[in-house]
Amino acid sequence: MSDPLAVIARLPGVPEAVEEARRAVDLLYRHRVLRRASPTVSAESSLRGARASAAIEGVDVPLDVLRRDQAHDPVVQGALRASAELGRLGPTWRKAPRQVLARLHTVAAAGLADAAGLGRPRTEAPDSPRTGRAADEPGDPLGLGPAPDAKDTGARMEGLFELLATPTKAPAIVLAAVVHAELAVLRPFGTADGVVARAAERLTLVEYGLDPKSLAAVEVGHLELPYGEGLRAYLTGTSEGVAQWVRQCASAVTLGVREATAICEALQRG
Repeated sequence: MSDPLAVIARLPGVPEAVEEARRAVDLLYRHRVLRRASPTVSAESSLRGARASAAIEGVDVPLDVLRRDQAHDPVVQGALRASAELGRLGPTWRKAPRQVLARLHTVAAAGLADAAGLGRPRTEAPDSPRTGRAADEPGDPLGLGPAPDAKDTGARMEGLFELLATPTKAPAIVLAAVVHAELAVLRPFGTADGVVARAAERLTLVEYGLDPKSLAAVEVGHLELPYGEGLRAYLTGTSEGVAQWVRQCASAVTLGVREATAICEALQRG
């Protein structure tokens, strides 16, 4: 049986980047604070991840504003809701990924899309100013170009669901990177696809065993890295471009661990 993810896992620089991220996660999990405060660290990581995910979409709100529940932008609220939903969706992710993505879109796109379209794949090219127009238009800040049509998107989504259901020897980071990229570039819903993509990446890292307690704020890592550049590299479809994106996702995990470690250290200081 072919294992396309295992092929990606062997691309230049990917094994080293993945191993560095894995070691960082392992070291984080040995932090003494986690013996008593693992849920607190996870909750704070989730909050910081949601803030970072919204910032990637262009809405950057300080953490203290989020803590006071004073951020009313629908992008921010959608990122917060999607982040909060992950704990309930984990057991369903392997068995029914369509259902999970529909739920993530429903909570992430509320206030951005018509109620009738929440959780439903688009049937035409997205036309929201926040998602996929041509690369030189303001509606495409990441420079991804036009999204594929609904038929092509549907076919590639079926391929993604098959990857999620098929056993692989590839590390969880590789699967999570592909899940993230496919959702981000296909834009299957037409609104809030980036928020959904980053939530799905985090969910994959949790449910496929790298970070079962959801401690690493991987979205913070993506905010610090050249996010659009990495996705554009993936879009080329070349081995070099795909490898660049997977290495970038591994680096985002490593940076997310750094953020979680900072949370642990702050709790330890009291």
